[in-house]
Amino acid sequence: MSDAFEGPRYLVPFGPRRVPHCFTDVLILGGGLAGLRAALAVDQRLSVTVVTKDDLRGSSSQWAQGGIAGVVDPEDRFDNHVADTLVAGCGLCHEDVVDAVIREAPARIAELIAWGTRFDERDGALELGREGGHSHHRIVHALGDATGREVMRAVIERTRELHNLEVWPDTFTIDLVTHDGACRGALVWNPAHGKTLVWARRTILATGGAGQLYRESTNPPGASGDGMALAWRAGAELRDMEFMQFHPTVLYIAGGGRSLITEAVRGAGAHLVDRDGRRFMPEYDPRAELAPRDVVSRAITVVMQRTHHANVYLDLSHLDAGMVHRRFPGMAEICRTFGLDLARDRIPVRPGAHYMIGGVSVDAAGHSSLPGLFAAGEVTSSGLHGANRLASNSLLEGLVYGARAGAAASAEVLADPHPGADDFRVPPISQPRGVASDAADPAGALDLADIRNSLRALMWRHVGVERSGDSLAEALGTVEGWCRYVLPRQFADPQGWQLQNMLQVARLMIHSAINRRETRGVHFRADHPASDDRWLAHITWRRDAAEWRIEPLPAKGPARPA
Repeated sequence: MSDAFEGPRYLVPFGPRRVPHCFTDVLILGGGLAGLRAALAVDQRLSVTVVTKDDLRGSSSQWAQGGIAGVVDPEDRFDNHVADTLVAGCGLCHEDVVDAVIREAPARIAELIAWGTRFDERDGALELGREGGHSHHRIVHALGDATGREVMRAVIERTRELHNLEVWPDTFTIDLVTHDGACRGALVWNPAHGKTLVWARRTILATGGAGQLYRESTNPPGASGDGMALAWRAGAELRDMEFMQFHPTVLYIAGGGRSLITEAVRGAGAHLVDRDGRRFMPEYDPRAELAPRDVVSRAITVVMQRTHHANVYLDLSHLDAGMVHRRFPGMAEICRTFGLDLARDRIPVRPGAHYMIGGVSVDAAGHSSLPGLFAAGEVTSSGLHGANRLASNSLLEGLVYGARAGAAASAEVLADPHPGADDFRVPPISQPRGVASDAADPAGALDLADIRNSLRALMWRHVGVERSGDSLAEALGTVEGWCRYVLPRQFADPQGWQLQNMLQVARLMIHSAINRRETRGVHFRADHPASDDRWLAHITWRRDAAEWRIEPLPAKGPARPA
């Protein structure tokens, strides 16, 4: 792999005499559900530092609408939820991972309730919703369509009880710090203190996804793939980078934000219709609007092309208006802002980048391939989602793997209570290759916002719902060109570092999409429209490897009782 592909190991120079130092037992990068659940799992005898580039209410977890999937209805079975997840994952799920996570779901939901989460109820019992790909009603939800907000409220309140936890908001992680092949912490930055070296005996990456690489996205501004880029530069393995999930129903109104319209709307009976009011999903799948997200997104794209129209529509007019407004108050309010009645009007929607399925490879305890580094949540590739995530399995994964990573990191630190000198050692000065900061060279200054917008538009055109070899090759050539003059530069603030991260992650995504010459799940190749069993494997990447690698799926384990 060429130097041009790799880019610099560290984005900025630093050394022990140039920056202040901080020491902690467990460093958690990211303040969403996975990161905070990890913090709650760390033994309270240990110090924990949570670094987040926004505040604790700025993560994608906060924006989650639908809910958390789990078998809590006596009429449901673990095997049903497992089977639904495997079908949605199109052959790439790790069956042992799926089974273990789904069996853990009821306990994690009960834990949230014990911590004060107020899930919606009806007649004294949890009100369960149904979403695309699910064979049963099993989605617990809160505030109608604002589950993430309520779950995060309860979890944030719980973390405030921890005397061993310190939260650093508005702090950008520039790079993971490594020495002798292990992660030793991170270099971070905030406006008040500049750069700081945070030394940690164990580090947990929980930085979320990469939806902001696309022009059309449901994700908050911070979802720019930073954690994946950090792990890549530090030498950790990344996997399945071609699999970006597109949510089928994103509100599409000129001048408005791209608000997600939760899948639970279709679970409640909404229809998808074209510009002429004709329902179309039964033509594409017998499950109609409740087909998995990859199927629905692809069908919508075909209909938009066929009708030469920029969107399709959600139609709820055949449903009880009172039920619609009670069940989906947040969506009703957003629609009202644009003069639309969710229960009566056709709501314009189209797909948008929603969830990054690929990411840092982790085992069952959240270990990455880099010693000292754990990861949890959307930044990871755990084996749960395969080639297409089943609706409402994401918050569940964050809870399960956050708890596992926090517990495992804690246990490792406690097992070695007297760290050696190497635990807190870095080469005297880390100097990346490249030119001086553009801030010191006005003649060489770049319009970073223009490059970022161009990247997001390019990813939407060429690496979106539908892809082809020629289109991907065109995208790669353009991104490689941007990388050549952006990555070597040294920037002085998060705008530049974030763009560098986005370019590195986009490049890996495009390379992976080119190499997977088949259609599977969310990865649709128009020039290879069929699935090919020769590709029942993962595509993995490591910075220190010569090229991408094919990783076979793990062997299936013995059957377990339902």
